[in-house]
Amino acid sequence: MPIDPYVLLLLGTVGLAALLPARGTGADVASGASTGAIAFLFFLYGARLSTREAMDGVRHWRLHVTVLACTFVVFPLLGLASRGLVPVFLTDPLYQGLLFLTLVPSTIQSSIAFTSMARGNVPAAICAGSFSSLAGIVVTPLLAAALLGGGAGGFSADSLVEIVLQLLVPFAAGQLLRRWIGGFVARHKKVLGLVDRGSILLVVYTAFSEGMVQGIWHQVSPVRLAGLLAVEAVLLAVMLLLTWYGAKGLGFGREDRIAIQFAGSKKSLAAGLPMASVLFGAQASLAVLPLMLFHQMQLMVCAVIAKRRSHDPEAVRPEEQRLPERAAATTGSRSG
Repeated sequence: MPIDPYVLLLLGTVGLAALLPARGTGADVASGASTGAIAFLFFLYGARLSTREAMDGVRHWRLHVTVLACTFVVFPLLGLASRGLVPVFLTDPLYQGLLFLTLVPSTIQSSIAFTSMARGNVPAAICAGSFSSLAGIVVTPLLAAALLGGGAGGFSADSLVEIVLQLLVPFAAGQLLRRWIGGFVARHKKVLGLVDRGSILLVVYTAFSEGMVQGIWHQVSPVRLAGLLAVEAVLLAVMLLLTWYGAKGLGFGREDRIAIQFAGSKKSLAAGLPMASVLFGAQASLAVLPLMLFHQMQLMVCAVIAKRRSHDPEAVRPEEQRLPERAAATTGSRSG
């Protein structure tokens, strides 16, 4: 049951914001730095995405459509259905955060890692995660505007302009400049990865600082947190079952079903946090709590599933099946 070290850093950042929240001028500086960090983050996303790789992956369009439908149709429908859990299990702010969780795109890195571990279709997982992240830049804000409305910290035309300036414009700039900076980005992937994660930590610190100053955390009790965890566990279980057996019903083979399950059942913390800071403003700290909890839960559960899938009899590749036969043939020829 792995615990992502980065999640521990996120929790440490939340603790720092609780003990030493940014106030006054410090809050203004942190907010400005957070805005710049979000823009730079999406600039790097644009600079990394290879248009050629994306176009190559279009050939497996049925798989990608299935993953996109799970991410941006099935997930939001389940999120809307959870409205009936208010106020018994969830408060209205926690429900807004849970609904936002269902709107964000899928992950890339962990989907690829688990698909590879389970011996699934890794190229399909790469393309599916990339397509989901790319589509989420546009689809997630639009879905938030349609489904969350005023609940998203007062979503308005100004918020839409903010999204365009902070997310879409930097992403487009990264794509345009990729021809010149793509090689540099590829060579310094590890260093820029630290910049990515550092930017998200800054976003989390700013959001949770605002929440502490405004007293948002007084609205969440341990009982409500337990209720939220139970709801998210059911949500994850439903999506894991739907993606696995639904893909089987659609006629996908084992390797494709693995890619669909891991790419279609997960949500991206890296993409969700910056978007939440733009959409929810001062309410972002409470809004991203369901996403942070779901992120760790999906890592732990999917790690166990991937490990078990790797030991399935069907997971043995044809060339590996021939190894014992070759060994036996070699032994027989020697003895002869």
